[in-house]
Amino acid sequence: MQPATPPALTRRGAIVGVAGGLLGGCHSLRIQPSIEFTRIPQADEGGRAKHEIIEGRVTGAHTGQQIVLYAKSGAWWVQPLVTRPFTKIQPDGKWTAATHLGTEYAALLVELGYRPSVSMNILPSAGGDVAAIAVAKGASSPPSPSLRFSGHEWRVRDAPSNRGGPNLYAPSNAWTDVRGALHLRIAKDSGKWTCAEVSLTRSLGYGTYSFIVQDTSRLAPAAVFTMFTWDYAGVDENFHEIDIEISRFGDPASKNAQYVIQPYYVPANVERFSAPSGVLMHSFHWAPGRISFRTVRGSGTNAGSHPVAEHVFTSGVPSPGIESVRMNLYVFASAKIPLENGAEVVIEKFEYLP
Repeated sequence: MQPATPPALTRRGAIVGVAGGLLGGCHSLRIQPSIEFTRIPQADEGGRAKHEIIEGRVTGAHTGQQIVLYAKSGAWWVQPLVTRPFTKIQPDGKWTAATHLGTEYAALLVELGYRPSVSMNILPSAGGDVAAIAVAKGASSPPSPSLRFSGHEWRVRDAPSNRGGPNLYAPSNAWTDVRGALHLRIAKDSGKWTCAEVSLTRSLGYGTYSFIVQDTSRLAPAAVFTMFTWDYAGVDENFHEIDIEISRFGDPASKNAQYVIQPYYVPANVERFSAPSGVLMHSFHWAPGRISFRTVRGSGTNAGSHPVAEHVFTSGVPSPGIESVRMNLYVFASAKIPLENGAEVVIEKFEYLP
C-alpha cells in the first residue's frame, strides 16, 4: 500500500489524489502532470467476481503517456486484465476503463515502454517512468444504481452517451415488474428524451446468450433496442462489440433488425432481417473465431423451432476480455421521422449458457 494517505473523497467528481508538484527555477515554473478520479467504484474485495466502471482525468500529460490501473484486493492487481494493462487517455484528458473490485484503486500515468507489474504489495512512487499517481479508497456504495433481473445484477446507466447521437439516460427508465420482466423505456423529462441502459456487472466470455423479448414490431423507426457486448479494454478492437439490434434506424421502409459484429461500416459485418410480431427469442453463440446468431418465435423452448433469421460470422470475431453484456433503448438522432411518443421494450428473460 502506498504510504501516503490520499485526500478526502467524495462519491463522484472530486479530485482524490495527485502526484507531482511545481518545479521552480530562477526564471521558469513548470507544472507536473496530475491525475484525478471522476468515478470511483465501491469498496469490495470481490476480486474477479464483479467489475465496475472507473473514470478520471489527467492534466499535463504528453503524447505517448498512458494510464495503468490497479485495484487492491489483498495485494495491488493490475487492471483491467493482465493482457491489457494500459488505458488510453482521450484528447481532452479523460480516461475510462473497467476494473475488478477492490478496497482501494490506483491510477498511474506512465511513459511509453513502461512494463507494469501484475501485482505488488507497495505501489511505486512518482519518478522515472511513472509521471504521476493517484490513489482512492473505494466508495461506500456503487457509483450507479443497479437492479436484479434473471438472477443477475445489472448496472443502470445514469450518464449521457453518444450512441446514436447525444442521448441522456435516466435510471427511472429501467425497472422490473412483479413477474420479474425487465422494462426499458424512452420518456421525456423536462422536454428532453431520456433513454435506458443496463449492463451486467460481470464478464461471461464464450457461450450462448439469449434474450426473450416481447413484441417489438411496432417500435418507432427512430427508436433502437440493442442487445450487445461492450469491453472498455478493447478500444483498439471496436470494444469487442457484438450486437443484435432491433430498429429501422429512422427509415420506415427498412427492415427492422440486424446482427452485427463491429465495425458496422464493413458490409460483411452486418446481416439485416425482418423481426415479426409476437414474442421472440434472440440469441448468439460466441466461440473462438465464430459467432452464430439466431432468432426464433416464442421462448425458444421447442428445440425444433424454425428460425425467423440466423447468420454465422467467421471473420473479425472478437475474443473475450472484460466485456459486459448490455441492453439499451435509445433515440436515433438522424431519423427521417423524429420520435414522437417515446418507446418501451419488455425483456422477459436473459440466459447465459457456457
